[in-house]
Amino acid sequence: MNYELAVNNIRGELKKYLQKTNLKSLVIGISGGIDSCLCAALARPVCDELGIALIGRSLPIKTNEEDELFRARETGEAFCTNFKEDRILELYYDRMSSELNPQIDNQEMQKWKIRNGNMKARLRMTYLYNLASMNNGMVLSTDNLTEYLLGFWTLHGDVGDFGMIQNLWKTEVYNMAEWIADNYPNPSSNPKAINAIRTTIQAMATDGLGVTNLGDLGQILSDWRGTSREGYKEVDRVLQVWTSMHTLESTQKTILTLAYEKHPVIQRHLNSDFKRENPQNINRNLIWTTS
Repeated sequence: MNYELAVNNIRGELKKYLQKTNLKSLVIGISGGIDSCLCAALARPVCDELGIALIGRSLPIKTNEEDELFRARETGEAFCTNFKEDRILELYYDRMSSELNPQIDNQEMQKWKIRNGNMKARLRMTYLYNLASMNNGMVLSTDNLTEYLLGFWTLHGDVGDFGMIQNLWKTEVYNMAEWIADNYPNPSSNPKAINAIRTTIQAMATDGLGVTNLGDLGQILSDWRGTSREGYKEVDRVLQVWTSMHTLESTQKTILTLAYEKHPVIQRHLNSDFKRENPQNINRNLIWTTS
């Protein structure tokens, strides 16, 4: 893979869009993870060239670990022209936690964690979109293709206006970030940038919402104990086989379907179809067709 070409193309497309729309800022949520770090690293040279602000915010909640917060600060300070850690969402978290029934069983507890996590994601995006509106800007999406296919995002929450890495597999996200770290211009002038990238590459992939103690992979590969980067190689391999099935002959497709449809990665993909099909709209022809 030619990551130099890919990086230049992504930055070139971002530059063209900003020039066309005459926006004056980019806003990005900094989580302490590899995706937001890569997006910030991709966007900063474009912002510098066009003379616009790259506004980053870390919006921690009590389910965030201290190492996540440290990585978010390091990323924000390395790449953003305007960075701040704002704990305003913790007020919401405290209120919701006080309403939790301590007698709730494990199954209901997991459902509550997911509901609460979805609300946090929606509040984060409300905050970021308001910030973009205040600064004549747009919100950068930090989702990747693997997360999209697995439903690792919240409807009406984890969204953005411009996706630089939306069509990259998670393994490509890791590899691109590593390429940028290896080829960072004038590394002595910004050592924090290289360290931020390398630290997020090594970190456990997590949404920080506290759904599991094993990060994102804990939701699909419950017995996985390796690094997130290694785990996502297997996840991407399975998804790539599955998504390529439409090009195969029927016999090959049947064999692969039987082999993969019970795989937890594919189960997660199929169970999250409703997100990718949202909203459900009635076809116009059905509205005006007589029975």
